[in-house]
Amino acid sequence: MRKSLLVLLLLACSQLHISFAQESLFSAPDSVCVRQPIYLADSFTTPAESYYWGFCSGYIYGTAQGINWGPILPGSPSAIEVAKDGEDYYKFIAVKGATSDQLIKFEYGKSLSNIAPTIINMGTLSNVMPIETSKLFLTKDKGNWHLFICGGTTPANSSIVRLDFGDTLGNTPNIVNMGNLFGLLNKPRGIFVQEEAGEYFGYVVNQADNKLLRLLFGKNISNTPVVVDLGAGFGFNAPSDMVHVLNEGSWYVFVPNQAGNNLTRLDFGASIATTPTDKDLGDLDGRIFGPNSVTFVRDCNNMHLFFTNVTTDDMSRVDFPTVDGPFTGANYTGFAGISSPTAISRVIRDRDSIFAYVTNGNSNSYSQIYFPQCYNSSIASSTEKNPPVYSYDQPGLYNVYLAVNEGRADMQIECKQIEVLPLPPMTVSRDTGICQGDTIQLSVVSPQALTYVWTPNYRIDTIDVHNVKVAPEFTVKYHLQMSYSTGCIVDTGVLVEVSKNKADAGPDRIIADGAKTTLGGPLTTMGANYTLTWTPNQFINDLSTATPVVTPPFDFTYYLEVTNTDGCYSIDSVIVHVDCNDINVPNAFSPESPNAGVNRVGVMNRNIVKLNSFSIYDRWGRQVFFTTDITNEWDGKVNGKPAPFGVYVWEADGFCAEGRRFRRSGNVTLIR
Repeated sequence: MRKSLLVLLLLACSQLHISFAQESLFSAPDSVCVRQPIYLADSFTTPAESYYWGFCSGYIYGTAQGINWGPILPGSPSAIEVAKDGEDYYKFIAVKGATSDQLIKFEYGKSLSNIAPTIINMGTLSNVMPIETSKLFLTKDKGNWHLFICGGTTPANSSIVRLDFGDTLGNTPNIVNMGNLFGLLNKPRGIFVQEEAGEYFGYVVNQADNKLLRLLFGKNISNTPVVVDLGAGFGFNAPSDMVHVLNEGSWYVFVPNQAGNNLTRLDFGASIATTPTDKDLGDLDGRIFGPNSVTFVRDCNNMHLFFTNVTTDDMSRVDFPTVDGPFTGANYTGFAGISSPTAISRVIRDRDSIFAYVTNGNSNSYSQIYFPQCYNSSIASSTEKNPPVYSYDQPGLYNVYLAVNEGRADMQIECKQIEVLPLPPMTVSRDTGICQGDTIQLSVVSPQALTYVWTPNYRIDTIDVHNVKVAPEFTVKYHLQMSYSTGCIVDTGVLVEVSKNKADAGPDRIIADGAKTTLGGPLTTMGANYTLTWTPNQFINDLSTATPVVTPPFDFTYYLEVTNTDGCYSIDSVIVHVDCNDINVPNAFSPESPNAGVNRVGVMNRNIVKLNSFSIYDRWGRQVFFTTDITNEWDGKVNGKPAPFGVYVWEADGFCAEGRRFRRSGNVTLIR
């Protein structure tokens, strides 16, 4: 099973996002048209261990969706955190109590889309959970998970708690109560811990006295830290949270000020261990209204901050290409049931969707905000180095996501956005049907098109590319590819469905006079939907069969007509020539024979139109029979008396049906 997509596994767990200087991982077109084939190409010279292409991935600039999950909590939530551990996802929510908060753990299994996670109430952690927990910060160090919890309202009840889970968040944690370190905690509202050069540093902001505190853990994150009071000289005005970022080699911390309605940026430079300078970023173009939590994400090489605003009961997103801006974004008002928000989790990817969570202070609920993957690509994803060709079926801005060596230290991620444009104005012939043997014209009108290419080159006349003529013998889809100045390439098609209807009467032939022949050829279409008719109806044994037998007495033309239930019609002809090169006369006859046809002698040909003479002579050359009537025959008598047994000579002279003259002679034996 594919590992779910994270921006970086370890870095995502600490809300740290680094911008790597790297060459582009793949190339993609900036814009295409709906249904245009898209060819992506990776830029790797050496193979990677794994690839994941998401062709319709969630995109933070896209449309967010939201769900309010509640009321499902045992009290009002105040802080939230989410992370991925191996293949599994976990979420932690702090819930307010009278004297000590409770910690709720959600086990989602392999997808945050799981609507029925396992919910475990971890309780008050032996009564060491702070009151009014303000921050849950989860990190992984040397294979072990640690959850830092801070909260409290006064120095008397402010504290930091650390949970050590070991190698998986599914374990029961070891609880470490650090209490109020050196008494310097005063309503702490943000915490993070970061390793640098083998040393661990943490920072906390106090909302009550506007102070920034540095935590020095030394070389082991499990140590009780030394606290350094950096004072209140950073322009804070009731700071409510903090998030840290390493960008292009420099450390930055963003701190929202709940009372000041502004954002402070702390600039540390190359080392998180230095004392920072501060910069007031203002209200970020009117998007901060009593901010009480913040999270940061770098996704697809863009930087984003998300704030919850308690004054306006909403959430806002701020986008910026550099830490100095410009700052743009969007407000999510009346969204996902967000009401009196208290905290926002980190932003995390689950496969091709992006998730974040907001706790609602005036209800026992939390809201899920997500940027879902779309379903407009012909292929959703691929794990091949060379991705397949695909397309989008609707206009819009789509995000292509490539993760290489996912889950490894050398993991790389890149996103590119492809703008899918609507199809340009065009009018193209619709799918159509024709009868076999017919020709039809296919037309296209698209004023903005630059080029037109029709394929396949099969029985098509493209002299006029706007009006082509096709005459396929079988069903064909003719493709038309048009290119436009926008970069669009439209590949549309017209299906020409051919209704087969072929008449094949067979080849012309020559038969002997009196002979028979079978008509019909192998190309005739037959079946229940076809009707066959032969014409004319003379000298033929069956008018509706594909292979009738005919016995024409002279040259004759037959026609085969085939029609089908689609209304198609086809006709073919065959000429039967009757040979007139010989005369058919019996070579023997017996006048007394009872069998008809052998007791008379005469010309048997049926294609003779004129008989000049038919004479029979005895052996002395005396004429014993003469006629010019083709139907007249000698009965073997001379002057009314039976002629003797013997061999007689016959001679014939006349014209065949086609006008050819014939003269023939032969012998016939009279048998007694």
